[in-house]
Parts: sequence; structure tokens; C-alpha cells
Amino acid sequence: MALSQQTIRFVTTQDEVRLAWAQRGPGVPSAPAMVKAANWITHLEYDWESPVWRHWVRFLCEHFQLLRYDERGCGLSQQDVQDVSSANWLPDLEAVVDAARPAEPFVLLGISQGACASIAYAVRHPEKVSHLVLYGGYVRGWALRENPDHVREYSALVDFAELAWGRPDPLYRRLFTKRFLPAGSEEQLQWFDELCARTVRPAMAGRLLRSRGLADAADLLGQVRVPTLVVHARGDLVSPISQGQQLAAGIPGAEFVQVDSPNHILLEHEPAWQRFQDAVLDFTGVQSRAEDLLFANLAPREREILAKLVGGLSNAEIGKALFISEKTVRNQFTRIFDKLGVANRAQAIVFARDHGFRVEE
Repeated sequence: MALSQQTIRFVTTQDEVRLAWAQRGPGVPSAPAMVKAANWITHLEYDWESPVWRHWVRFLCEHFQLLRYDERGCGLSQQDVQDVSSANWLPDLEAVVDAARPAEPFVLLGISQGACASIAYAVRHPEKVSHLVLYGGYVRGWALRENPDHVREYSALVDFAELAWGRPDPLYRRLFTKRFLPAGSEEQLQWFDELCARTVRPAMAGRLLRSRGLADAADLLGQVRVPTLVVHARGDLVSPISQGQQLAAGIPGAEFVQVDSPNHILLEHEPAWQRFQDAVLDFTGVQSRAEDLLFANLAPREREILAKLVGGLSNAEIGKALFISEKTVRNQFTRIFDKLGVANRAQAIVFARDHGFRVEE
């Protein structure tokens, strides 16, 4: 599918910090807007190459006009920042939204610590948010939780990150990345290791991690007045599922979906990733529009031919059914493949089925 080109821009916050943001979508004006609050370890450019994040950004951009940004101290945003406390999360999100001016009301997505910022934004600006989607979020940061062993464990990890983040041997960072992706492949872990090293300087890593420890959205949950979906991985080691359950219990009318994964960042091969996609599309009402967005560039005859292909017909059978020559069918497939970004019949079938193309024409 053809996506619009990503353009990276910058906005300066009230405390003079430069934030990098980007917008990208399916190239269809009717696609709803989504704003993704910043979360740990992102890079507006490298995320498109990473097997850890690329399926996330591609899925979101295929269905929404996606606005995302790198947090202060990370990625393409300003790195030499004095204040990286959680108190900046809401004003930074507001600054990016004000600069980008996405269509309102928009879907607001909060992943991990982005959930706290998203909750605060939805409480302060309910008229701007159509749906609130929280994944892997938490009510309170690790330093404020009741389990003392949990606090000690996280504190030790942060100390270790401050000591060893910049070392060339990824073994030290691996202790950290393994918590995010315990079921990740060696390639995925290597990519995440490299992403960590590329996007955050050693001195900043510990400071950003400590800022997460003091985040607290508990007093805001009952004030949320927008439809809310909370999705959480059952075996998440970074944000325990109890945190997701507390979010859903505290937000009036929130829906809760548990997915079966040990990973804090869902990987593309996991059934849990498909479950997450289905839940988001169904909750936001985009599921019914997904086909129109993905296949909007196909002419009526091309849609007919694609429907026959998905139905299992050969070129000759398609030609006979539509009263056109087999050569015409081949020529039509050339245009269809080009529009869908696939190379052959098999890829076209998989693409159509995976993206909800209806064969009942």
C-alpha cells in the first residue's frame, strides 16, 4: 500500500526544548487522525527499519493519519536537556499537537509511559479526543508501587543502565532489553540493543528511566470522560498486567483486553500482535473502513478481478467469468500489483486477506 511521505519537523516547547515530530498516513484524506504520545526508545527515522517497531508504525500509518514524536532527550529530539521529569510529558504532547494541528477529534494512543501523558491530555482536552487507547501502560511508576522488591529491582536496573549503557559490548544493555523482549529473536534483540545505543546517550538513559519511576496518573483516572480501551500483555515484565487492570478499573467504562505475550513490545510474529490490531480497529470503528483505505485506488473492474483471485480463480476462469480475455486479466493484474505494492498473485492474495478485502462483490 502506498503511504504518504513522512516529513520530519520540529517544535520548541515553552522551556526551550526542541522536539522532533512527524506525520504519515495512508494517503487517503478520509483516514482518521491518531496522535501517539512519546514512549521509551523511539527514533522517527530508524523505527521504519527496526523489526521491533516497523510493524507498529506501518500498521498505524496504514489506518490512521499518524502523528508521533521522539521524547525530549531521545531520538531526533534535543538530547542535551536539563529537565526530563514526567512533569514535561503533558506539555510536550500539547506542544506537538498544537504545532501539527491534526484533525479533531483524534484517536490518542499511549504506549508504556505514554499512557500517563495520554490520560492527562484526555482529561484536560476531552473535546479533542475521540478514543483513548492505552497499551502496556501503568498507573504509577516503578518507584511509587507498593511492592518493595519490585522497586529495588527496578532501581538496580537503572543504576546498571547509568553505569554500562554506553559500553560497546551489548551484554550490559541486554539485561535491560531482555525485559522488554523476553521472547525476542537474536536479530530483534540486536536491533533493540542498537536502537538503544543510537537513540539515547549514556548519561541520559538513567535519567529517563528514573523519570518513569515517579509518574503518577492515579488521581486522573476517574476524570477520564472519553471512550477508553486498555490492552495489556499477560506476561509483561516491564509493566505488570496488574497495572493495566488498575487502569481499566479506574477509568469509567474502559474496555480491557488481555493479550497472551511475555513481551512489553508486541512482535510481528505473535498472535497477540494480531489481537492488538483487531482490538484497536474494532474499538475505533476503523475496521469497517480499513478496506476502503487500503484498496481505495483500485478501479471497480480491478476490485472485481482481485475478488475473483482471492476466491481462487485462475486467470482463464476470471476472464471467462468477467467476459474479458486472459491477456486483459494479466494486464489488469499488473496494475493491481503495482497499486497494492505486491509482486505476484500469491502476495496479492495474502495482502487482500490480511487487510480485510471482501470478496462478496
